[in-house]
This record gives sequence, C-alpha cells and structure tokens, in this order.
Amino acid sequence: LKLEMPTVNIDREVTVLATVPGVVQSLERCAVTWQKLISRVLEEQLKKVPQGNGPLAEINLWRENNATLKALTEQMKLPEVQKVLEILQEAKSKFTGDLQIVLSDLKKHHMEAQDNAKFLSTLERHLKNLSTGTGVDVISSVIPSLLNALRLVWIMSRHYSKDVRMVPFLERISWEISERARRVVDLQTLFTQDTAAAKKKITEAKNTLEQWKKCYFTTCIQVEESGSKRYWKFDVKRLFEKTDYMVSICQDLYYIFQVTEELHNIFIPELITVTENPKGVDELQREVNIVISPMEDVTFDPFSMENARDWAFVMEEFREDVLVEIVEQIFVQNLKDPPLYKNHPPVAGAISWSRSLSHRIRHTITRFQEEEELLASKRGQEVQEMYLQVIKKMDEYEDQKYHQWRERTEHVLPLLLKDTLLTLVADGSATDEPITTRKNVHFALNFSPEIQAIIVETKYMEQLGLPVPEMARYVALQEDKYLRYTNKLKGVLDRYHKLMEMMNEAETKLLDHYVQELWRILKAGHKRLTWKSVGIGEFVVQCTQTIGRLELLVHQIHHISEDISSKLQSIESTNLFKFPHSKNGDKRPGAKEFFDYVKCEQAKDVEQLVRKYSAIPQLLIEVERRVAYTNSGKSPKLASYYAYWENRIYQVLTQLIVRNLQAFNATVLANVPLLQIEAVLSVPEITLQPNASEIEKMTVQSIQDCVEVTKRFVRWMHGTCIECPPQHVKVDEVVTFSFYSDVSQSPLVIEQAVLITQNVHKLLASLRKWLNQWKKYDLLWKSDKGAVLDRLAAEKPPCVIFDEHLQFYMKVAQEVTQGPLIKDEQFIRLQLAPLASAVQENAKSWLMSVGKLLNELAREELFRLQDEIQVG
Repeated sequence: LKLEMPTVNIDREVTVLATVPGVVQSLERCAVTWQKLISRVLEEQLKKVPQGNGPLAEINLWRENNATLKALTEQMKLPEVQKVLEILQEAKSKFTGDLQIVLSDLKKHHMEAQDNAKFLSTLERHLKNLSTGTGVDVISSVIPSLLNALRLVWIMSRHYSKDVRMVPFLERISWEISERARRVVDLQTLFTQDTAAAKKKITEAKNTLEQWKKCYFTTCIQVEESGSKRYWKFDVKRLFEKTDYMVSICQDLYYIFQVTEELHNIFIPELITVTENPKGVDELQREVNIVISPMEDVTFDPFSMENARDWAFVMEEFREDVLVEIVEQIFVQNLKDPPLYKNHPPVAGAISWSRSLSHRIRHTITRFQEEEELLASKRGQEVQEMYLQVIKKMDEYEDQKYHQWRERTEHVLPLLLKDTLLTLVADGSATDEPITTRKNVHFALNFSPEIQAIIVETKYMEQLGLPVPEMARYVALQEDKYLRYTNKLKGVLDRYHKLMEMMNEAETKLLDHYVQELWRILKAGHKRLTWKSVGIGEFVVQCTQTIGRLELLVHQIHHISEDISSKLQSIESTNLFKFPHSKNGDKRPGAKEFFDYVKCEQAKDVEQLVRKYSAIPQLLIEVERRVAYTNSGKSPKLASYYAYWENRIYQVLTQLIVRNLQAFNATVLANVPLLQIEAVLSVPEITLQPNASEIEKMTVQSIQDCVEVTKRFVRWMHGTCIECPPQHVKVDEVVTFSFYSDVSQSPLVIEQAVLITQNVHKLLASLRKWLNQWKKYDLLWKSDKGAVLDRLAAEKPPCVIFDEHLQFYMKVAQEVTQGPLIKDEQFIRLQLAPLASAVQENAKSWLMSVGKLLNELAREELFRLQDEIQVG
C-alpha cells in the first residue's frame, strides 16, 4: 500500500513550482494515483467481515483495519506528500477537491478503526479467559469482569455506544459462551463417564450459561444507575434465546443422570447378590441402561433449537421408562395428597393417578415374568412379591376412594338440592333500621360448591367406568342448566347490590316502596324456591325486570341530583369578597371606597346565587313526577327527600360563608396592601383617618353583609320544596323565613367573624403604636409658642442660641419628608404624607417666628448702637 512519489524535483519554493506546468501536471498524476489507491483501500476495508463467529474475530478485524488505514495516513503526513498537496492547492488544481474528499474519508474511517481497536482490546483478555479458564473461574470472575468492561466500552466509546455495533458484538459473546458449554457437555463422551463427573460438567455448563444472562441484566441496571443516558435496551431474544434453550437441555441431561444413578443404586447391587443367573442380571442391567440408550445413540445436536422437537420426543420416552422404576415411592409418598391432572376432581383424580401408576408397575412385572430364571431366585421372588403388594395397595386405595365418595354423595346430594336459591348474609352490628334498607344485609347465592364438585366427580367417575348414583347422574346431566341459573342469579345479585350501594340514605328512603317490592320478589328465592323447583327461570326473569326498572329510576334521579349538586357547588365556590384593583403607583382605594366596592360586587353575585337556588325546586318536582307521578312540590312520599336537600343547602350556605370569611381573614393577614388610610395631625394628637373605630365598624359591617347574603335564600315549607311566603307578624312587620337565622348562629361562622375583627383590631393597634415614634415632634404643636418667644426676647440670648433653634427647626422640616412616606402592614397601606406635611408646616412656622424675633432684637440693638454713636 505504498504511495507512489512524484518523479519531478520539488525542492524549490511552492509558489514557484505552482507556476511550472510540467511540474503541476506530474503532481496531478500522482494525486490521481493516490486518490484511486485510497478509495480502493477504503472500499476493501469496508467490505471486510470478521473471519469467525466469536468476538475475537471482530477485534482482529478492527486491528487489521487500523493497521492498514494507519499506514496510509502516516504516508499522507510525509513532508514530500504534504508539499505536493500545497503545490497543487497553490496552483488551484481541479484534482485537489476530489483528493481532499478521499483524505477526509480516510481520516474518518481511520479514527473509527483506531477507536474501536483501542476499546475492544480492553476486552481481549477476558474473552481469551472465557475459552481457557476453569468453570468456577469463568462463572465467578471472567463473565462479571467481561460485562463490566463492556459497560465501560458502551459508556466511553464513540462507536460501540450504539445498538448497531453493540448488539452484534454481544451476540458473538453469547455464541462464544454457548460454544464453551458445548465443549464441556460433549455428548460423545458424556455417557462414557461416571455419573458424578457427568453431573458436575452439566452443572458447570448450565451455571455458565445462567451467569451470562444474570450478569447481563445486572449490567443493564448499572448502566441506568450510572447516570448515562445510553441505556441498554437491546433485543434479549437475540442474545439469550439460544443460551436459554441450552440451559433447558442441561436441566434435562442432569435429570437423566440423576434418575439413572437412583435406578442403579436401588436395583442392580441387590439383585447381583441373590441371583445365580448372570444373564437375568444383565437383562435387568440392560433394562436400566435402555433408559439412557436413546441419549447415547442421538444422531442430532440436542443443543440446536432446530432439533427441539426430536429432543422432546427422546425426553418423553425417557420419562415414561423412568416412572416404571419409581412408581412405588411415588405412590407411598403421595397417598394422602396425590398429584392431580389439570381440571381433575379430588376423588376421580386420585383414582386416575393410582391407575396410571398401576399400569406402569404392571408393565414392569411383565418384564420380570419374561425372565423365568430370575423369578426363580429368592431375590426375584421378593421383587415380584413387592410389586404385587403395591398393586394390591393401589386397588384397595381405589376401592376405598370410590365407595367413600358414593356413600357421601347418596347421603348429601338430596339435602343440598333442598337448599333455597338465596340466603341472607348480615355483617356488622344490629340496627333498628328496616332490613330492606340496611347496608350490612345482603343476599348471597346459596348454590353449594359441593353440588358442582359432585357433578364433576360424577362425569369423571363414568369416564373411569365406575357406576354412579342415579340422582348424581341426573344432576350431572342438568349441569348446563344449573350453570346458567347460577350465572344469571349472580348477575342479578351483583346488579342488586351495586344498585343498593349507589343509593344514599335519602334515596333509599325516597324509593322505599320500590325497594320493598324488589325484596318481596327476592324473598321467594330465599324462602320458597329450591334447586329442585321448576320456577327458577321465571324467578330470574322477574328479578331481572324489577331490578331493571329500579336501575332506570335510580339513574334518572342521579342525573337530576348531579344537576342540583352542580348548582350547589357553584353556589359554594362563589367569591363574595372581590376587591378593587390597585390604582397607579402607590395609591390604594380608601377604606370606605374599598368596603363599598366589596358590598357592590357582593350584591351582583347574590343575584346569580339566588337564581341558581330558585331553580332547585323545579328539579325536585321532576324527581317527584318520576317517583310519585305528581308535580305539586309537596308530595308526602318525598318529604324526607325535600328535607335531605334542604339540609344540603344549609350545609352549602354555611360552607359558603365560612370559606369566604376564612379567605377574607387570610387577606387581612397577608402582606399585600389592598386599601389605604392616612396618618394626620389633629392637634394635639396624631390620629388615623378614618380612625380605628370607623375602620373596625366597616369591617364588622362587611362581615355582617357577607352573612346576611343568606337572607336571600328563603326556606321551604315543612314537607315541601315550596318557598315559605312572607309572614305578617304585625300590621307593619313582615317576616321572611330564610337560612340566615341558622347560618348566622353557626359556631364556625361566629368563630371566623370574631377572628377577623380581632386581627383587624390588632393590626390597627400595631399601626397606632408605630405612629408613637412621631411624638418626638409633639413639642412643635404642644409648646406655647408665644411664651417661648417672650422668654427668648426677655433673655436676649446671643446669636448662637438663635442659630441652634433655627438649625433644629430646619432639620425637622427636612427630616420628616426624607424618610419613607408609606407604611405597609398586612392588608393596609398607611399614607404618612399628610402627617409629614403637617409636621413640616409646624417646623417652618417655628422657623419663621424665631427668625422674626431675631430680626426684631437685632433691629433694636442696631437702633440702640446708632443712638449711642450719635450721642457720642
């Protein structure tokens, strides 16, 4: 793969050589040659595939690719080659572009081959150990280490971090592990070894295959937990279908050697000591060996999945032969709890099981009987006697099972058929409530499982050729009918119980007449009808129709109830405290404006609530029409139902008020200012405007307005859903019965109202306390300005004293406007600007007065000096 070097001299400067046509043409021919060589090499390398099925073949392929591409890459880095490229580029040769494309491909593929060879080489030691290590080492360290190294390759490699690379490589590893298992479990030599050695090899191969799968899934978890986004989500069927199948074959082989070992231990040593006929012993030895002879003569590879059917046939034959030798042990160990075939009943199943064992042991006796000389020996006679005793026990076992079942069936079946169709089941404590409406009382199907068991036993007993009682045969022939009846009755009871669970207490009372009618029908199945009765079908139809009518009625009522509940939910979720939006800047609405807005919005909402409330009676009249076939709104049959909904309305209104008061209280406590008040100077005190008492009155009135919303919800007349008309107590006094009297006395409402007023009171007290810091300025308006100025005038202090006074008042005038003029606390914003302005005005007034006094005193002093000068 050596590059052809240029034949022209290129020792001169690049810029000079690029202008010589002969040199450029010669170098272009070189460039074309290089391009074709590199393209051919890349094409050949990309077509190469690993030479072998194992993972080492893939590692070797990448090493070869890396070596080849590295050789070309290194040559392209030679100074002579680089100068050729510079000259062609300087000459703006048309061949430069195609060559650069090929060089780019060379660089890309070389980097990939280099990266893959580097990362895969970290796996080479583990893969070689996989082939040459001992079984214990492979299982305990090689496979875990290999998977850990694979995990690092997956996380760190640029190319083997993709399924398209990693999955085929894992398949090669899986193939390598399966080949190791094949070498360990070589069927050509396995059956020539002693049993212990063979079992050890099989166990090693099986554990190796299982460890491969176990470590793979452990590594999957480690990859996820590592924080890498590259999860192992590969097709496990591709990786483990073959190895899992090999595990199952190993299990079969181990079973073969285990059973063969038991057979040799049980029969062969004992018979050798008692018989004088080596031929008979050899024959029995042959009988044992014949169990494994199909394995030794297998002409196909059992580990290949294509031969699964052939192997299954071999194993089936083996199991059939093996069971002949261990029948007695199986029979004795399982007498009390025999293994049953699928769907077989206990008694007939036990008899079938015993008969199958008996059949196999008779086959064994036949083999013994063919060896006359062996049977003549003492040990042979003992073996034959043992088999005969086992068969006798089996026959006695079958007879006992059958007669016990027949006697019980003849006694109990007539009694079971006299059972009523239904039974009443009660759970929980007793109550005075009528039995028809009690939730803890329900009907249950009274079809004894023993009847079904007798039917199944009868069918299987007849299959076994055993005579069955006539009544049992009759019942078995009616199985489909009983099954149809029980299924329909279960459906009826399920619908009934579901229906009763759907109804609340009020609905149960409302529909009491319909429930009583249904109970009357169901009681026929509880009191009168038995499983021998001829009217079961008619009873089922009657129950189904009655329940259907009641179901329809309940669904209609529930639809109306949902409509009422929707209106109540809308009422309950209404916000009765809507607040005005904040104005621009720091401005918030005043207290009166705030509470007036709340009251106005409340009035709008109440109109909507009353309309929803007024629609409820019409819905209840619709229920009345369907249940009582009247539309008066005052049906006695619905009296308790009206009361139920009136109580629901009371609960909703109470919750409406409590929830809104809670929300208002939360608003009071939240640090979001919604209204503003002012701090003002009302000589001689600093006060709030409006004052605390007025704000508390507004708050109490707002709470009262909220509660009085319930005055708009008029109560219904007793036993009806018709609103009470206004009652004229006196000539000039009209009383309307509403929910207000009940809601307003609710402890929950009272508690919230008190809590709000307390919190507002605490808030206002806190604001007043905070305003105490302004008392430091109270001398400005509490002092007698005239007296202070007269005293100053009388004392005629020096100018420095006046300067101190003037500086103090000037400082106060500036200080009060420089600090924050807003104090936010909970839902109130306190505006301090009016107070600051008043203090500033007082300070300026003092400033002017003291200045005026200083001016007057200075004038007097000036005139006095003037007079002295004139006199002098």
